[in-house]
Amino acid sequence: MPTTKKPAATTKKTTAAKKPAAKKPAAKPAAPKATTPAKMPSKAIKPVASKELKAVPLKILFAASECWPFAGTGGLGEVIGSLPKALGASGAADARVILPLYESFPENLRDKLRFITHINVGLSWRMQYCGVFSLQKDGVTYYFVDNEYYFRRPNLYGYYDDAERFAFFSRAVLDVLPYIDFKPDVIHCNDWQTALVPIYYKLFYQYRPEYTDIKQLYTIHNIEYQGRFDQNILEDVFGIPKHEYPSVEWGNGVNLTKAALDYCDCISTVSPSYANELREAFYAHGLEAAITKNSHKIRGILNGIDTNGWNPSADKALFAEYNLMDVSGKASNKAELQSMLSLPVRADVPLIAMITRLVAHKGLDLLKDAADEILKRDVQIVVLGTGDAAFVDYLSHLTSVYPGKFHSIIAWNKDLSHKIYGAADIFLMPSKSEPCGLSQMISARYGTIPIVRATGGLKDSIEDCGAGDTGIGFVFNNYDAVEMTHAIDRAVGLYRDYKTKWNGLIRRAMSADFSWTTSAKEYAKMYQDIVK
Repeated sequence: MPTTKKPAATTKKTTAAKKPAAKKPAAKPAAPKATTPAKMPSKAIKPVASKELKAVPLKILFAASECWPFAGTGGLGEVIGSLPKALGASGAADARVILPLYESFPENLRDKLRFITHINVGLSWRMQYCGVFSLQKDGVTYYFVDNEYYFRRPNLYGYYDDAERFAFFSRAVLDVLPYIDFKPDVIHCNDWQTALVPIYYKLFYQYRPEYTDIKQLYTIHNIEYQGRFDQNILEDVFGIPKHEYPSVEWGNGVNLTKAALDYCDCISTVSPSYANELREAFYAHGLEAAITKNSHKIRGILNGIDTNGWNPSADKALFAEYNLMDVSGKASNKAELQSMLSLPVRADVPLIAMITRLVAHKGLDLLKDAADEILKRDVQIVVLGTGDAAFVDYLSHLTSVYPGKFHSIIAWNKDLSHKIYGAADIFLMPSKSEPCGLSQMISARYGTIPIVRATGGLKDSIEDCGAGDTGIGFVFNNYDAVEMTHAIDRAVGLYRDYKTKWNGLIRRAMSADFSWTTSAKEYAKMYQDIVK
């Protein structure tokens, strides 16, 4: 981190929404009467029967770095954009969300932002401006933390000062609570960008009268991204005393995920299989010992998808809408996409799709090993995504070598992703690790049959169809290019030679329930367990 002189308190104002011209910051409400200080958990959390659930919905505050439709880069944004809505709709919780106010905030929603107040947030020696806005949408209250210096940037992540940006956000999450008239029972933190929330809470807030008895849940969406930083920034950036370094240290540096695992009251992952896999070094990326140490706190709950947003019968991005009772529109989507991508318009050739980040753990190295062999078959392959330069170059090479059979689109385009889900016959997802995965669920909902490796949420959500009479997809076990190719051959063979079975497979896939309803119930039970 570059060294700078300590600035005076910043008061830079936002352009996100118009503030009342003469309105002063709201006065801090009177602190409630002191209660017994929160105690650190001393034993494993035990499940509670559903009949014991409180009549009054719990107050849950989701703290996250992204949330659709306001900001997002992938699965995390999809989850935070869906789960709070499902919890609220079920009546199980008053679920609200707090996230940064990014430059990418949709222009058509800016006029709906309501200015609450502005405060100064202390971060080590800094005192930084923090504007607080709210917005009601789809039955959920969203709070936005505004600071143009940290968040008015083209991208969400990837900056030299990401540690400072999200340390500021984590302090702001806690500092704004007295001003938003919402004291949560549980703060639900997500991935390393909010890992400092439980750490700050236990170090600086838990014994303040207005902050007592707030439990901390930390969800690991992908343990590969841990928030690792040099120990030299502990005091200067994070504002954590040097004597606390042993509690946040891992691998000769600061590891925010490791520290959050220790400091939080409960840990969740986004599928049951991933919760078990994290005890293994292959999946834990160095944190297997920390996972084992905190295993009594860990639960795995499979994510769902927004079945309204992902709905082939009402998806305006498709060339033609279709549904479970009449899937004929799927053929029209396929023909239109083939034409758009300059592929031969053929109904008889299976169209295989991948929509993914172009990185090794998504299985791109398997595709690289097997592509020439797979493309000897009479198939077409479409890949949409961005990522590592080596894979980008290779996919561009395949596009030039196999015209009419292979087409890569090096971009992230949500509209095009919908079109591909609706058009493809087969969806390939050969991940090395996959905490949950949403694409296999989305593809199934669109009648695009998934081929997955048996790992994490892929294993928990896709049952192998065998000879085509059961299940909703094709599953291979080992991370091996030959096994993946064999699974593709099984799918292509069923597609070509057994149309009745293939059509039945499509209808079973489209009938699978991947809504948030079941998952939301599991989260509601977990929240109850945490606070009891």
